[in-house]
Amino acid sequence: MPKIPLFDLPVLPQNRLPLHLQLQKTRVFCNNDAPTNTEDITYSGAYAALGVDNSLKLDEFRNNFKVKVIKLNEEDMEFDLIGIDASIANAFRRILISELPTMAIEKVLVANSSSVVQDEVLAHRLGLIPIKVDPRLFDYMSENDVPNEKNSIVFSLNIKCDRKTGERLTVYSHDLKWLPFGSEYVLPTENSSDPSSKPKTYTSFTSSQDSFPEFSDNPITVTPGIIISKLGPGQEIELEAHAVKGVGKTHAKWSPVATAWYRMLPEVVLLQVIENEDAQKLVNKCPVNVFDIEDMGKGVKRATVARPRACTVCRECIREPGWNEKVALRRVKDHFIFTIESTGALPPEVLFTEAVKILEDKCESVITELS
Repeated sequence: MPKIPLFDLPVLPQNRLPLHLQLQKTRVFCNNDAPTNTEDITYSGAYAALGVDNSLKLDEFRNNFKVKVIKLNEEDMEFDLIGIDASIANAFRRILISELPTMAIEKVLVANSSSVVQDEVLAHRLGLIPIKVDPRLFDYMSENDVPNEKNSIVFSLNIKCDRKTGERLTVYSHDLKWLPFGSEYVLPTENSSDPSSKPKTYTSFTSSQDSFPEFSDNPITVTPGIIISKLGPGQEIELEAHAVKGVGKTHAKWSPVATAWYRMLPEVVLLQVIENEDAQKLVNKCPVNVFDIEDMGKGVKRATVARPRACTVCRECIREPGWNEKVALRRVKDHFIFTIESTGALPPEVLFTEAVKILEDKCESVITELS
């Protein structure tokens, strides 16, 4: 942005910032060498000499804050958070990654595994398979709790490659079978003298999980199509996998998102009218087709900013000398493009609402401690 001499500044009324200060407050300037004005100006008296109150006002925040959903499907969601600070957007990101609970395989009981994959590697791969179930229907399990139908999910995997075929067999995640009655493996210490008594297993289910209304018509499954292992002729895998509730800060397998990220809204401004050869040159510079050419008539073609949201601020358009006087690249400090990619346990819109609830609980906890 060009420097303006002090005596050339226009006379402004009180409670209003000059244009160059307003831009410094609300925009990040993406110059050819490095971005500038990256810091947030949050001090309430920053513009006291101009008669402008820079303190945070709750009513003003309520009026300016907006959430606009741009794209939504079963796997991912893109939406705009408008009127918030970067710290709030980052808080949502961190909560989504590490504090939203899901169900993941924690314990693997291997009865037989003759594949080339070591047991510990196999258990790790099983733990990373997303389980399609609402974690809010289950309880956390502590070290002293007994696995039951309220805190555990049990899957079995029993597959063998036929030696006669002579071909390899690929084991997929959808080969895991849900056991609604719990574990079928008997505890090794169980030696009951009463043949009529039911032997104790690794879980203590008092009822079948498929009798619950949540699972009667919607059985628990995992994300299909994930390769677990490959078996050669005669090799087999027989195991049980027990899933429990946890959060991503304990282990990444409990993270409900493949990724959650945000970026500030890009702003592309043409400082000059760019026509004809320069307009075509500008269009050819951009690798993501931000610019377009508009026919103005009489053989005049003018460059326009057609898709500013697609700009990645790669600076190719201002790389050559002189172009930074024609094109300005900025980012809006309080406008964030947020993207959530769900692993499949919960829809992305539910993940965001749950993240809002967790942030709300954190705020209430701080207020309680301070009061």
